[in-house]
Amino acid sequence: MAKPIILCADSTCDLSPELVEKYHVHIIPMHVNLDGETYADGVDLNPDGIYAVYQEKKVLPKTAALNMDEFMDHVRPFIEAGNDVICLTLGSALSTTYNNCRLAAEELPGLYAIDSNNLSTGFGHCVIATAERIAAGMPVEQIVEEVNALTKRVDASFVLDTLEFLHKGGRCSAVAMLGANVLKLKPCIEVNTDGGKMGVGKKYRGALDRCLEQYVADRLAEPDTICTDRIFITHSGISEERIALVKAAIEKQMHFDEILITRAGCTISSHCGPNTLGILFVRK
Repeated sequence: MAKPIILCADSTCDLSPELVEKYHVHIIPMHVNLDGETYADGVDLNPDGIYAVYQEKKVLPKTAALNMDEFMDHVRPFIEAGNDVICLTLGSALSTTYNNCRLAAEELPGLYAIDSNNLSTGFGHCVIATAERIAAGMPVEQIVEEVNALTKRVDASFVLDTLEFLHKGGRCSAVAMLGANVLKLKPCIEVNTDGGKMGVGKKYRGALDRCLEQYVADRLAEPDTICTDRIFITHSGISEERIALVKAAIEKQMHFDEILITRAGCTISSHCGPNTLGILFVRK
């Protein structure tokens, strides 16, 4: 008889509390180091707290990967109780978290590590896909195989309103930031599906509202290639009016069974800053 399967994911998947509960996900908080203190992502530090410290001290946090022992401590009770455990992590091109989870899996039979090859709700898509397969009663090996394949089909991107946070975090030169500000550029940061690295896509120009509408039109330009079960609108703190604008732009372009709106956690927010927004979906 097959063992019950427990689903775990690190906190960078950016699923809302409602989705975490709906899909029975055990979230393992990442570490966030800010101004000399270490916090648990989403537990005792949220993005608004990051922005408040930044406004006061111009200090940004650094995220720290979960180590092998932390994974083992978290999942061992589930395995000792007779379960298998599938644990998904932030993409391996972005963090050592997956490798540490893989090492834990080598020590703990019954733990299966999956590299999401993604971040935020791009990663969240993979978590939900895993949950749906668990609920359907699939064998654990088949779930791992199918979700590993799915990770290559996630389309994840965000439009940034400002390069200030990327610059402060050492990921953007002062010259590039100045040029973007002068030209009123809003760059699109996207995940490369071949390897999961972050890169710069199209650079939008002008007012943010207009840029967001054009961004939606560009990302959904080939609707026949897109799975229509769900799409995420994920943001790092943005007005309800802009969320509504993006939702309307999606609905104008094509139909999705679900449009899920989530707030990005500390990782995306600390790198990209407020008014960042992305639409994240899966291609066929």
